[in-house]
Formats: sequence, structure tokens, C-alpha cells
Amino acid sequence: MKKIILFVAVVSAISFTSCKKDHTCTCTTTSTAPGSVSTTSVTTINDAKKGDAKRACVKTTTVYNGVTTTNDCELK
Repeated sequence: MKKIILFVAVVSAISFTSCKKDHTCTCTTTSTAPGSVSTTSVTTINDAKKGDAKRACVKTTTVYNGVTTTNDCELK
């Protein structure tokens, strides 16, 4: 009986661990500078848990000399 309980506990523990895999972060950069165009970049986050990849793929906004640059990112 103890062996069965131990086996079930081990299988349960394995099923709750997150898998590490490659994630894709797509970012669109826009700027308020005159004549600027939007650009899109794709970054691969290798061997990461989904939560870690989400923390690495974030939206940022920067203001410098009156020009606002926004990096709008999405995890796919």
C-alpha cells in the first residue's frame, strides 16, 4: 500500500511541474517622432516556463526629449 501511495505522489508531482519550452515574443515599436514608422520584431525566448517568458515579454514606454516610444509586446 505504501508503494502505491508513493507512486501516486511521484506521478502527481511530475504532472504539476511546468514544462520549459521555446516561446515567441512579438513586439511592435511605435514612436511619436516625425517621420517614424512602426516596426515589428520577433524574439525567441528559449527553454523558459510560460510565466518567465511573460515577464521577459513586456510592454514598455519611453519618453526622451519629448518623443514617446512604445514597445507593445505579446507572447505567442
